[in-house]
Formats: sequence, structure tokens, C-alpha cells
Amino acid sequence: MSLILMIDTSTEKASIALAENGTVLSHLVNAEQKDHASWIQPAIRSLLQGSDLSPTELAAVAVTAGPGSYTGLRVGMATAKGLSYALKIPLIAVNTLEAMTVAAFGEEADLYCPLIDARRVEVFTAVYDRNLHPVIPPTAMELKDDSFKDLLNNHRILFFGNGHEKLKRLVSHDHAIFSLLEFDVTYISGFINKKYNLSEFADLIYSEPEYIKEFYINTLNKT
Repeated sequence: MSLILMIDTSTEKASIALAENGTVLSHLVNAEQKDHASWIQPAIRSLLQGSDLSPTELAAVAVTAGPGSYTGLRVGMATAKGLSYALKIPLIAVNTLEAMTVAAFGEEADLYCPLIDARRVEVFTAVYDRNLHPVIPPTAMELKDDSFKDLLNNHRILFFGNGHEKLKRLVSHDHAIFSLLEFDVTYISGFINKKYNLSEFADLIYSEPEYIKEFYINTLNKT
């Protein structure tokens, strides 16, 4: 039995789920981004108790590693690593953009482009084909009216995620498909279970969030 706790706190909506052999047993969602840190631990406890399960029955913990909200990524990764270490079980870390793309495979397109709002006109994004091979690897991008122009000339691209509205205001192309598809971890239970079966585990000591961009803190000069 592969009972896996899945955690995503990388964007404005956090979600956790329990899945057994790739089948979701239960899940919880938090839509208040500022509350992710205070929500996550009680939510995990509630999820396990509601399913009449003990943490010791978990086979692994999976977490979306980013990119996304800096604070959210730290909350999710710290929680997942802490549980993995305490329970002596594997950690599975997946790129958030990859996870979003797996969730979008139910919609028809040649290429898939998840976009995570990174403030102003910038997004975290990537472009994947149907085999999840990166055509454009994960990156921070400043959107312009010619963004993805070369790819759009030859491919139907599905744009989705909470940053897709920014692009929609700039780009008009017959091959551009814009979707309101929302992501949570229940969409990737099979994807996570496959990684577990293949023993694709993260290094518990060295795993860290995939920020892509450096986190800057402005400080005032004292006089």
C-alpha cells in the first residue's frame, strides 16, 4: 500500500490530500493565501483523523516545490521535510509548473503553458509537450505582446494558471487557448504515485524550494 500525503501551498489556494495507490481518499483546501502557515498543520491532523489514519501509516510525503509564493513554498517544504524526517519516510518534490501541466492534460492542445502570477507583468512559466518534456524550461518571464509568438505560429498552446489573464490582455492569436483551469493536488495523485513506485525521491537534507527568482528584502539605510 502506498498511502501518500500530498501538499501544495505554492499559490493563492493551498491544498492537501491523502491518496492510496494513486486514488484520492480525502482532501482539504484553503483559499486564504495569508493563512497557509497557520492552516497547514491543523489541516493535516484533521485530514488524517477524518480518514481514521495515523501518520505512521504514511508511505511518503509529496510537496510542490515551486515556483510560486515565496512564503507558501517555505511553508510547504518545511512541513513536508519535517514529516518525512520525523516519520523516516521518503520525500517526493515536484515542480509546481509540471504539476499544473499534468492537471491540464485533460484539455486538448499541442503544448501546455502554466503561468503563475509573479506580480506586475511578470509570471513564472514554462512550456511542455504532451510527454511533459520542457519546450521552454521553468523561468521568470516579463510578458509582452510578442510572448510565445514563434511557438504560437506552429502550435496550439493552452495557457492556464492564475497568471493567464495577464497574457490574455496582451496576446491575440488563433492558436492561443486560455483556460480558467484551477489546480489542486488531487489532480496529480496518479503522477505522484508513479514517482513513488519508481523511487523518484528527493534528498531530504538538500531539498529546497525552487524559487527561480531570488528573494529580495528592501532595507532602509539608517542615518
